[in-house]
Amino acid sequence: MDFFSWPPIAAILDGAYGLVTGLSATVAPFAGTLSGLLAVAMLTVLVRVLLIPVGVSQVRAEYARRRLAPQLAELQRRHSGDRETLAQKTMELYRAEQVSPFAGMLPLLAQIPVVTLVYAIFTHATIAGHANALLGEHAFGAPLGTSFVGLTGAGAGVWPAMLVYVGVLALIAVVTTVSRRVLTLPQPEGSAAPAGMVRALSFLPYVTVLFAAFVPLAAAVYILTSTAWTVAERWTLRRLLDPARGAGGSARPTTSH
Repeated sequence: MDFFSWPPIAAILDGAYGLVTGLSATVAPFAGTLSGLLAVAMLTVLVRVLLIPVGVSQVRAEYARRRLAPQLAELQRRHSGDRETLAQKTMELYRAEQVSPFAGMLPLLAQIPVVTLVYAIFTHATIAGHANALLGEHAFGAPLGTSFVGLTGAGAGVWPAMLVYVGVLALIAVVTTVSRRVLTLPQPEGSAAPAGMVRALSFLPYVTVLFAAFVPLAAAVYILTSTAWTVAERWTLRRLLDPARGAGGSARPTTSH
């Protein structure tokens, strides 16, 4: 049984489909064949605007964790041989400082249902019993319901549509690179995380490029728009919420003493 045919999920999917088709119809008079792609980008922006409070909490928690880095390192030094006690003391510290260790994951977790819905919208021929008109949407000849991997296996006639997919994947890689360079903060003094591990983890976002190659073009456009939004939002919020600015100091990376 298809999960999206279950009545409650089908109703949610149908609502999302109606929103995307409504956005597409709104911009069609001036966007033409790009209306479907633009509708997905508009949906992304709408979701990210609603998630701005989550982004604010994430940046505040980020600065708080940097402030707590020396204390966390000291806890690891004291209780390195007792993981249960270390976990307990770490959570006690987070609770005492009113810092969530999971705040950094909230924007990603909140978007997973949306990416899933966009994926489902552009992979189902019927939605809630009616034909899916969005499967006929194209952008520069590239079908929004086909993935990069799917198009490569289609044989002849994939050009110049393939250029659209390559362009979207390349832009995701560029935005990810900008994110690594602009948003990666220097490790605070006393941090317990090895520099090599931090450097290795900083390459993890590139997995997004691989993931985007396997999802429909519409979902890849969602990923691209959301990633670009993340860079702009995080850069802005870090400067607005920087404790150094709040204390009347210059805007500089926060360090612990």
